Amino acid sequence: MADLLVATVPLTGHVHPMLLVVHELVARGHAVRWYAASKFAPAIAATGATFAAMRVAHDWDDRDVEAALPALRGRRGIARVKAQLREMFIRPMLGQLRDLEALVDERTPDAILADQAHLGAALVAEKRGLPWAGLGISALVVPSVDTAPFGSALPPGASRTRNRILNWLILRALFGDVNRLYRRLRGEAGLPPGAGTYFDVISPDLYLQPTIPELEYPRSDLPPQVRFIGPLVPRPRPSPQLPAWWEDLAAAERDGVPIVLVTQGTLAIDPRELIEPALRGLAGEPVLVVATTGAALAATPHNARVAAYIPYELLLPRTAAVVTNGGYGGVQMALRHGVPLVVAGGSEEKPEIAARVAWSGAGIDLRTGRPKPRALAAAVKRILSEPGFRARAGELAREVATYDAPRTSADLIEGLVGGPSDHRRVERQVDLAERR
Repeated sequence: MADLLVATVPLTGHVHPMLLVVHELVARGHAVRWYAASKFAPAIAATGATFAAMRVAHDWDDRDVEAALPALRGRRGIARVKAQLREMFIRPMLGQLRDLEALVDERTPDAILADQAHLGAALVAEKRGLPWAGLGISALVVPSVDTAPFGSALPPGASRTRNRILNWLILRALFGDVNRLYRRLRGEAGLPPGAGTYFDVISPDLYLQPTIPELEYPRSDLPPQVRFIGPLVPRPRPSPQLPAWWEDLAAAERDGVPIVLVTQGTLAIDPRELIEPALRGLAGEPVLVVATTGAALAATPHNARVAAYIPYELLLPRTAAVVTNGGYGGVQMALRHGVPLVVAGGSEEKPEIAARVAWSGAGIDLRTGRPKPRALAAAVKRILSEPGFRARAGELAREVATYDAPRTSADLIEGLVGGPSDHRRVERQVDLAERR
């Protein structure tokens, strides 16, 4: 059995997908130490892994990101994106490296498994010559001649000349200060600073992309270590607590009233951005709106039901449309159930996810994170009235059903640690159909 060291940054959306992979690895008898924020210690212990605390690196709680990372306060647009890259991922990497080197010195692992944004894991793997597997937690960031740069939210299909120019302008020029910081800290870590960018960081051994190829832009230059494993969606909770109004869903179904779910995920959770505009825009429509938020709302229309927690695995099979700000996990969970989407992505990488939903044909991209109530209502009406969206979402759901992401991930990680000594690029040919 293998000895594995896992690392995740202190973000719920990075930890939850990893829980499923680690649970499978532990069930197979592998020893797993997991370096993470203290907030996640109980969930990590529940997988059977051993929790390893962040000691030098900043252990922060993502329930209030701006309180934990004051440099983000008051920043919007590109300034906020840059601040997030610096404060969440780049500046912490030296502290992460020191913590991880101490764990490696304590016991050398057979391999490292880390989420795609954990730069400390990338550094320790490079410094110590350890194989490592990266786990994607959002749309594929890897630059390509076939796509515009990540962050532009532009669809593929234009000329390679355009793509090369935009990749240089955005990834190297616009984010030049971010990349200079990244390279400087590499030098402080005792590694060659190089000429690469933050966006170029990818494991040379194995990269697990938790989606299906149909939800990612085609790339002729896709690195061979990238494997599509299917979505990593949470396991259903046993006997979940249901809201008091749950029976209203059955009444809506009996009356032929479409159920519309509105959700903002776990990071960008200000209800004024999406939930409240959705409730206002749909207040006069013949739908039942279900919203998930723990925040106080200005008003709740007669056709809306609100709860801090709703078991999506029970709600989504009854849902006609999902309105979301574009969280990767939530989008894939909706499509797993064949539900079309209206996506209002305006922060983090959410515009990229919204663009992929529209490109796939399974939904509408509102191209803003703060939609007007009227525009949002019009998009929901289109989703409900044009059958092509539901049909395409159903096609994607059938494809998703052919994957078993935890199982495939564990198989590939076992191949990495158990393969021959030259097994450092996994395979030269990408298998886009890893199946159970």
